Amino acid sequence: MAYKHARRLRRNVHEVAGLERDALNKRSIADRFSDTLTQVTGSTPFALVHLAWFVIWIILNSGVSSLKAFDPFPFSLLTLLVSLEAIFLTVFVLMSQNRMTHQADRRAEMDLQVDLLAEQELTLILYLLRRLCQKQGVRLDDIAERLRDLLEETDVHDVASRLDVEMPS
Repeated sequence: MAYKHARRLRRNVHEVAGLERDALNKRSIADRFSDTLTQVTGSTPFALVHLAWFVIWIILNSGVSSLKAFDPFPFSLLTLLVSLEAIFLTVFVLMSQNRMTHQADRRAEMDLQVDLLAEQELTLILYLLRRLCQKQGVRLDDIAERLRDLLEETDVHDVASRLDVEMPS
């Protein structure tokens, strides 16, 4: 039995990995670029290069070095360059986040569909078990009311409405 479980687990992992690979392969060139840029700019080496860049820029332009300052204090050119970099990095990070949000929404929709199918299957199994118990003369008095509730089909709209009322915004 453990072998079958392990085989099903491997199959499920393989299928989910395939879905993730497909999603990555379907990215546009702009999405691939923004993902790569976001990955690079969100790294320690990127931060260290920027730290070194700022230190060198400030030393070169503060009069500490023997070179003539090309961007004296308050470092207007540096401010302009850093601001432009921040604008473009923000755009690319937002593009990556939008794609990731879309992918997460797709996963959540798939989860909901699988959950609804599982709920329908479990309801059918309960129905069949109740019928078998009735046929065998097994009394279910102590759980009859709960069983009736569980055998009712779940109204997704009712669940969503209750969540809207109960869950804080």
